[in-house]
Amino acid sequence: MPGERFRIAAAVYGILRADGRLLLLRRAGTTFRHGQLSLPAGHLDGGEDALSGLVRELREELGIEADPGGCRLALLLHTAPEDADDQEYFHLFFTVDRWTGDPVINEPGKCSELRWADPTDLPPDVVDYVAEALAAITRGETLALRGWVTGP
Repeated sequence: MPGERFRIAAAVYGILRADGRLLLLRRAGTTFRHGQLSLPAGHLDGGEDALSGLVRELREELGIEADPGGCRLALLLHTAPEDADDQEYFHLFFTVDRWTGDPVINEPGKCSELRWADPTDLPPDVVDYVAEALAAITRGETLALRGWVTGP
């Protein structure tokens, strides 16, 4: 609609590390990236700030309580729509340095496996844009773009 302010979808991702490894989960029971490995993540709810959404998602998916003071924004990934039914996204990747509890599969209908992986040698079935985001973070980038056509 002309004059309507643009809106963007936002998702948050938690990067949990222990003993030099990175926690991944295998998506299940969904049509989006079913069977692939990803980070614990989810969409923001309306009226919810990014940090609160991250803490909520980690509680829902892994049964842990993340300390908001131990969560730091590592990367903003801005993606173009992948197809006509998709929309633009802001993907907010946070490092999570402090949490209580042991990560478990807390939503078995959405996750079939938890795996601690070497961040320098990710499994080949990690969601492509998640792998790109992790590589950008390793390079020290704080903003990454994906799927945009630039230039004339």
